[in-house]
Amino acid sequence: MDDARLKLAVQKSGRLTDPSLDLLLRCGLKISRGKDQLMAYGENMPLDVLFVRDDDIPDLVQEDVCDLGLVGLNVLEEKRLELAATGAKARFQQIRTLDFGRCRLSIAVPEGVSYEGPSSLRGKRIATTYPFMLARYLRERDVQAEIVTLSGAVEIAPRLGRADLICDLVSTGSTLQANHLREVETVLESYATVIRTPLELPPEKNEWVERLLMRIDGVQQVRESKYIMLHAPRSALAEIRRLLPGSESPTIIPLEGFPDKVAVHAVCRENVFWETLESLKKAGASSLLVLPVEKMLA
Repeated sequence: MDDARLKLAVQKSGRLTDPSLDLLLRCGLKISRGKDQLMAYGENMPLDVLFVRDDDIPDLVQEDVCDLGLVGLNVLEEKRLELAATGAKARFQQIRTLDFGRCRLSIAVPEGVSYEGPSSLRGKRIATTYPFMLARYLRERDVQAEIVTLSGAVEIAPRLGRADLICDLVSTGSTLQANHLREVETVLESYATVIRTPLELPPEKNEWVERLLMRIDGVQQVRESKYIMLHAPRSALAEIRRLLPGSESPTIIPLEGFPDKVAVHAVCRENVFWETLESLKKAGASSLLVLPVEKMLA
């Protein structure tokens, strides 16, 4: 690998893989990747993407094998606690929170089993792939329980008799429901993050890191944003500005030949629903047009 190029580690296969690649594409990165290859080459940026196990990403960044990593907070926190348990300090730096990969690390009990708060966990066997975070949760609540560490298929542990309940990642809850489990406690709210090497980068590399972060910020700003254009009587401006969802100060443009009317242009950082448009029209707006926003730099 060329040391002059940025190395970015992403999950090889899993829930963060496609959103991570979509984010990079939206940031303008063109990559070439052959089938089953574990590295993609940035054609228009000095950036290479390494596809690895998500559990390996913090170590690769901490050890300066990769300059950056896209990884879930759940993986990051578990690694941080694992290192602390050995007396070591996590050296990777979390530099961005991303707007995808949202899930939660939760405790779930079999259906029909009563649960009356953390005290119900005392003396129980809890299966998980996140023993360090679960241990911290139990310790903070002064609960003594047995942690059964599994590498996968945690949700079937109670049916196999290996545990009384589980602590696992939950997105929609459908997996829990399919295995007759009920979510009762949240241990961690998780989301995708960007981490970077603890070492100082050469100026040319650091400049590309800053450019990439600026583009990520721009992509996240417009993820749900819409550009609204409309005509309105000047007398209705105050009400229309109040109705525009999540908008900063709109641009007001005089309409040639119509002294009492203006054009209003605004970027709305929230979803624009039909009810919003109907309310704007009722307030006096006309010629309403809603467009998606692809890119935006503050």
